[in-house]
Order: sequence, then structure tokens, then C-alpha cells
Amino acid sequence: MAIASLLIANRGEIAVRIIRAARDLGIRTVQVYSQADAESLAVQLADSAVEIGPPAAAKSYLNIEAVLAAARESGADAVHPGYGFLAENPGFADAVEAAGLIYVGPKGATIRLLGDKIAAREAASKAGVPTVPGSPDRIDDPAAALDLAARIGFPVLIKATAGGGGRGIRVAKDRTEFSRLAPLASAEAKAAFGDGGIYIEKLIQKARHIEIQVLGDGDRVVHFFERECSLQRRRQKVWEEAPAATLPGDMRRELCAAAVALAQSVNYRGAGTLEFLYDDDAKEFYFLEMNTRIQVEHPVTEFVTGIDLVREMIRIAQGEPLALRQEDIQLNGHAIECRINAEDPANDFMPAPGSVTALRVPGGPGVRFDSMLYPGCEIPPFYDSLLGKLIVWDNTRAGALRRLQGALSELEISGVSTTAPLHRALAADEDVRSANFHTRFLEQWLERNDISPA
Repeated sequence: MAIASLLIANRGEIAVRIIRAARDLGIRTVQVYSQADAESLAVQLADSAVEIGPPAAAKSYLNIEAVLAAARESGADAVHPGYGFLAENPGFADAVEAAGLIYVGPKGATIRLLGDKIAAREAASKAGVPTVPGSPDRIDDPAAALDLAARIGFPVLIKATAGGGGRGIRVAKDRTEFSRLAPLASAEAKAAFGDGGIYIEKLIQKARHIEIQVLGDGDRVVHFFERECSLQRRRQKVWEEAPAATLPGDMRRELCAAAVALAQSVNYRGAGTLEFLYDDDAKEFYFLEMNTRIQVEHPVTEFVTGIDLVREMIRIAQGEPLALRQEDIQLNGHAIECRINAEDPANDFMPAPGSVTALRVPGGPGVRFDSMLYPGCEIPPFYDSLLGKLIVWDNTRAGALRRLQGALSELEISGVSTTAPLHRALAADEDVRSANFHTRFLEQWLERNDISPA
């Protein structure tokens, strides 16, 4: 069924991105918004907009009934969840389809299966994909959990079975820390995701975070190679690249094949990302989880493959088979993305809502800035601090780094503090320039370096 009108159940830069992809397909767009986002760029760009509640996300962007009412009111026949908010909520996917609408993403049952970390690990094992040594099931007995952690070997990660974004994760270095931190991880997971279930994984020291982008139509799955997302702060990605700078070619092929095998085993439909830990020393990889949505960092993959992933996932949702064969998808050059957040890196990354008084966007060949910004826009304090993403491409990684430095020097966002100074410092760092980093690198780097305002 062709989509005539698409409702975007999200906000910020991803809402703008979806609006543009839908417009390219000749699809009318409907933007939902909270009272705090009435003047947002997405509201201005969409063909129509519907208010769904007060600023608090629980009463607006997370309110399934309000979103469905907006779809009925606007005459939309499809819903795109973006990322975050309801994007990985299987009940929302089910409710959208029960209302007779098209959900741009996987079936609720698929989200439910892969959104549970334990079930996803089981699915990976059945598909022959290696997983990090850890608990075979969710843990409810603290004493049994402690014994298992000791058998796995410290340090271990205590992780929430639901959710993502680094919430509900603690590192326990010994039995004493485990006993103290396990209840905290469970409580945080309960507060964030409504599920306090936890499980244990072995902590891989100096691991790289590698993820594989896939698209499926329910029958066939293709991959779009890998991204490296090892530069993280508090398990939140800060800087992403495609392809991974130091990944051997044979390991790339193995990772991509594993990702396709797992997605194919669940008849995956839509855009998805399979996340792995890569042990640089042992040259081994382990499946972590699958994100059943479009990722924040999808633009670097679009740059190196030349394929609009958001447009393709809309096409799949309206019943079109995959238009791409695996051999059609080729790597070309290198892309880097910097997340620009409304945070003050000189003040422990304190959130910095406010009004954007001036804006200068970098340009030129191989430069892209996906954002929600315009001069005079308000950055509300109620949501994630992501303002936009600065993405660059060049034939080589060295060229991409030079282009990134030039683009960062052009970027000007006045009125609010941003993380742009952090990225300027990282782009000049010798370890970053030589891709000599891992998932704990950035936090260690921040302990040694002061970030001064631009």
C-alpha cells in the first residue's frame, strides 16, 4: 500500500530528516509536537502539524493515545517513530497497526524479541553469532547473580535487559562492588524502562564498538558495512565513523555476514543496526544487541554508500521489496560524524538549553549538517540535548579529518553552549587521528584534557 501521508512521531533533527526523505518520495508529512516545540523547525517544514500535549515527554511524545489521535485527526496513513521515545516500543508498533496504519519499522513481535537483551542473545546464538560471555537469562536472585559474576570473572558489566542509551549499566570490579551496584542498575532500569531486569556480561577491556547497518524487507536482508562508534562518554556515542579505520578486511566480511545471518533469522523488516564489541588484541567479535530503528549515526553510512536509508525504510514499509542487491552496495571513501549537543564540555557537560542567537552552518563538498536549528530557535530543557550532527566525507580518512577541522572552524552556534569545542580538540588529537582508541578512551582522555570554550 502506497503511503500518502506520513505522521512523524518524534522531534528534533530526526523529524526534520524524515520530513525531507518523505518529501523526496512525494509523501505528505504530519508533525506531532509538544507545547514546548510549537515553533520547532520540524513543525515549520511539515505539511501540517498537530499538538499532542504539554512539554513533558510522558504526556506528549511518549503518549501513544495522543499520537494515534493525531494520526486520526490528520488523516495520516503511516507513522514513522524515528529514534528514541516510542521507536523501540513493541506496544506502540502493535497499536499503530491495530489502528489500521502502516508502521515504518519492524513488527511489534520483532521489536519485542530483539529489544530484550537476553532474547536477542539467544537469537544470536541460534544464528551462530558469537556473544559476550555472560548470564544465559535475566537475573532475579542476587546471591546467584554474584556467584555467576565470580565464575565469569571480574570485571563484569551489569546491564538492563530492556532499553538502551547506556542506562542501567554498571561496571563491577569485584564481589563487593557487584553487591553494591546490582541493585542500583536494576533501580535505574526500572525507572527508565519500566523493567528492572538485569543480566551480566564479561567486560572486554579496550574493546572497539563496531556496528553493522542492515535493511530487510521481511524476506531478504542486505548490509551496508560497518560504523565505528568507540568514542563514547558514559556509554553515549559522541563521534562515529564509516568504515572502521583499523578493521581488517576479513573481519569486516565476518561481521557483516554475522549481522545478515541474525537479521535474516528473524525475517527482519526495515532499518536496523547490529552492535558488536571487537577485541582488537584477540581479533574476535561479540554480538551486543540489535537496535530495531534508524540510528542517530546513519548519515555516515549514507555518505560512504550513496544510499538514502530513511527513504529506503519508507519504501519497504509501504510494501516494496528491497530494491538493492548486496553487490550493488559498495564502500566509497570515509565519513565522520560529530554529535553537536547543547552541553557545556568545560563544565562537566552541563545541559545548556536556551535561545540560539546566531547560526553559521558549514558547507562545501562532502559536508552535511543535519540539525533542528535556525537563528532564534529555542532549545527546551525537557528532552535529549542533541542539536544536530556535523558529517563530513572524503576519499580517505586523513582527508575526512582535514575536512572535519575546516567544517568545525566554520560552525557557529551562539546563545547556547555546545560540544563543538570538544570535537575541535578531538579532531586535532594524535591518537584520534591515528584511530588509536577504544570504548573507554574518551573518558580517560577527558581526565587529562581541559575543554575550553570556542
